[in-house]
Amino acid sequence: MCGIVGFVDWGHDLTLQKDVLIQMTQTLIPRGPDAEGYWISPRAAFGHRRLVVVDPEGGRQPMIRQRGEHTYTLIYNGELYNTPEIRQELLSLGYRFEGHSDTEVVLLSYLEWGPSCIERLNGIFAFGIWDSKEQQLFVGRDRLGVKPLFYSEQSGSIIFASELKAILQHPDISPIVGREGLAEVFLVGPARTPGMGVYDGISELKPGHVLTYSANGLKITRYWALPYNVHEDDLETTTAKIRDLFLDTVKRQLVSDVPIGTLLSGGLDSSAITAIASEFLNQNGKGPLPTFSVDYVENDKYFHTNDFQPDADGPWIERMSQTFKTQHSNFAFDTPQLVETLKAATLARDLPGMADVDASLLLFSRAIKNKVTVGLSGECADEVFGGYPWFHRPDALNAQTFPWALHVENRLQILSPELIARLQPHDYLSRRYEEALAEISKLPGSSSISHQDSRTIQGDLQRETRIREITYLTLTRFMPTLLDRKDRMTMATGLEVRVPFCDHRLVEYAWNIPWEMKALEGREKGLLRHALTGILPDDVLWRRKSPYPKTHHPSYLSAVRTWLSQILEDPSSPILPFLNLPALRDLMKLSDTMPSGRPWFGQLMDIPQLFAYLIQVNYWLVGNKVMIR
Repeated sequence: MCGIVGFVDWGHDLTLQKDVLIQMTQTLIPRGPDAEGYWISPRAAFGHRRLVVVDPEGGRQPMIRQRGEHTYTLIYNGELYNTPEIRQELLSLGYRFEGHSDTEVVLLSYLEWGPSCIERLNGIFAFGIWDSKEQQLFVGRDRLGVKPLFYSEQSGSIIFASELKAILQHPDISPIVGREGLAEVFLVGPARTPGMGVYDGISELKPGHVLTYSANGLKITRYWALPYNVHEDDLETTTAKIRDLFLDTVKRQLVSDVPIGTLLSGGLDSSAITAIASEFLNQNGKGPLPTFSVDYVENDKYFHTNDFQPDADGPWIERMSQTFKTQHSNFAFDTPQLVETLKAATLARDLPGMADVDASLLLFSRAIKNKVTVGLSGECADEVFGGYPWFHRPDALNAQTFPWALHVENRLQILSPELIARLQPHDYLSRRYEEALAEISKLPGSSSISHQDSRTIQGDLQRETRIREITYLTLTRFMPTLLDRKDRMTMATGLEVRVPFCDHRLVEYAWNIPWEMKALEGREKGLLRHALTGILPDDVLWRRKSPYPKTHHPSYLSAVRTWLSQILEDPSSPILPFLNLPALRDLMKLSDTMPSGRPWFGQLMDIPQLFAYLIQVNYWLVGNKVMIR
């Protein structure tokens, strides 16, 4: 993986702006610690930071190819998993390769098929190509949005980069945040509405979209969407296809010229990846598989089961490591480390994030990077196969809002009346929710359900329709939050992490499977469990879902409460105008006795994470010199 930066300008000679290009690119050194490269012309300029994973010499960037008088220049961040097939097709068409990198495959694919080449790519990627013949910039992003890409269109120019921090280094960009940006931070965050860059004038290129920019202007085109087909396969065929697709996906993602391992929690998803990876590496003489887990000091002492976390991970991790004879490393972090790393996590994400959940992943990634450069992780199985509690709980199914944010009042109570009046939270969230639902096409024979009035789910068809809505919301609004977290926290340490459950072939097939199949035997991810039968030990196979671990130590609550108190006592703290200080102080006094299990976001973010999130917001406002419009 890498970091990319580029801009195109029709009114200025960019050969005079190399210093700007270098300054922007240098912000992405953590993403690409191994090498850098620059390409600059009067109209277009590219910068690249590289993390070497495949073909150290042949994959250098920016990569340039000539065809006659014309030049084609590529900067690329990602991994292709069908490189051999595309490479072979291009060889048959007469192309010659100088190396074996997927970067070269992307560039030659563009030379052969033009912008439609992106439809042939199976992988996680964001890239930009300057086409001197067409005098056009072409930018593409993978279907599920595993790799990030932001852009800003200015008068007669466009700027794009892997991360917001790089764009903010351009002299034409100011860190201004208006009403919508504030709403994203205080109402939607740590999620983000697709396409929103939070800062004024900065946008995200949405997953499954391409961007072209020429003298005729900017054009955004969607090249991929979830297919809407009636699922006709029976249970036996469906189970076999899921199994075959998943096995193929994991094996494809084990290609690397540097050490590779898996992140292992002892849950279904990471265990399945670990089992397949371990067998594959052993068969190819590359074992044993390195595996890695994360925990917290004294978590065994303070852990209590709840609806979201039914049991501890430790015994299950040990079970998997022993069964598959992995080379396992466990890393345990203490409260001071988690608290201190809140700042670094905010810098890595460029925005307030998932508090200690981000911080722990950043610490975890640093530790893993000391042993391997590439990891495989189990994210997105819950989104694809219906593993989250909100797929199964009536209160979530019947709610007229995003089901991972049912307790919105828990966050609104601490916002200032002035901010509430400006943002109109319920209207904003309702609008974003309805926009998302409007994107969903109905299957033949399905009925539309009103979302304006309270209602209960009645009938199998209505339930199927509602589950489909919840699945779409989760895939397009919740999953990107976890993918952002995974990308920023890992790449901030120069660690590449791949997510097999985001293979678009698997997502496309699972999308149309009826809920009665997905929830086989009344279990979360029941179909996936059946598909993995024989790959995992039965007790691991049927273990109840448990999310990414968080700290339960009371010292964490105490530490973030103390830090937040210091912020509130400092009259220069930029967050103060946005807070209802009396209500927040009351909450801080009562927090020791506050009941848990009512997260204000997702499964993990409760009162301690609310305090930590506010700390991150304040640090973001200060560190980025954010100006409020």
